Amino acid sequence: MDLGIKGKKALVCASSKGLGLGCAEALAAAGVNLVMNARGAEALQASAERLRQTYGVEITTVAADVSTAEGQEAVIEAAGDIDILVNNAGGPPPGMWHDWDREDFIKALDANMLAPIALIKAKVPGMMERGWGRVVNITSQSVRAPIGVLGLSNSARTGLTGYVAGTSRQVAGKGVTINNLLPGIHATDRADMLDGGVVKARGISMDEARAERAATIPAGRYGTSDEFGATCAFLCSQHAGFIVGQNILLDGGATNITM
Repeated sequence: MDLGIKGKKALVCASSKGLGLGCAEALAAAGVNLVMNARGAEALQASAERLRQTYGVEITTVAADVSTAEGQEAVIEAAGDIDILVNNAGGPPPGMWHDWDREDFIKALDANMLAPIALIKAKVPGMMERGWGRVVNITSQSVRAPIGVLGLSNSARTGLTGYVAGTSRQVAGKGVTINNLLPGIHATDRADMLDGGVVKARGISMDEARAERAATIPAGRYGTSDEFGATCAFLCSQHAGFIVGQNILLDGGATNITM
């Protein structure tokens, strides 16, 4: 399928690896020029160069932490006018409800709620003026069914979801759509961290921890960054203009809900 976005420009946050890289690669494959952001400059440059060589698109890199005001300013300035924004940031650490204090919540909100909102506020007005734009926020399955040990993520990402629910309906008439992608467990560093916690807590092997988690997923496996990226690219395409303010699960059926 021709996504109809060749030659457009996208900012993809946290895109040096994992789900963010999957999104960046799918957009590059569709002919989209990229502004790629991540905190680690070395991994970011390596991923960007691979995509340049593979797909022949223009790529600008910005090594910055978008959870900070300085990082946001750097990314906003470097990106300039964009057609597509993919918000993404690593999740806060797991724990129990009594482990977290105010500062822990502030850090989670800065990374997983306030940073995406800042980028939306900076870039959506230009999209509205030009009459076309796409915003995709990578959140989590936990906004549909909370995960006890991910209380910081549950809180911050659900806050972003509420913001998007109202905002998306205010900008849709100008040709701009905002939607959220809700990953379950994918084969990324985040999954390794969570599985590593199980290994440490229970004294089992990493293979055993992964097998146990995969058994809880109806699809029987972890997701891949490639299939996640393909879904993101579709939401950014010319064909997705009637999808507004939605929360789309990519979890292999793990979230046991009817609607």
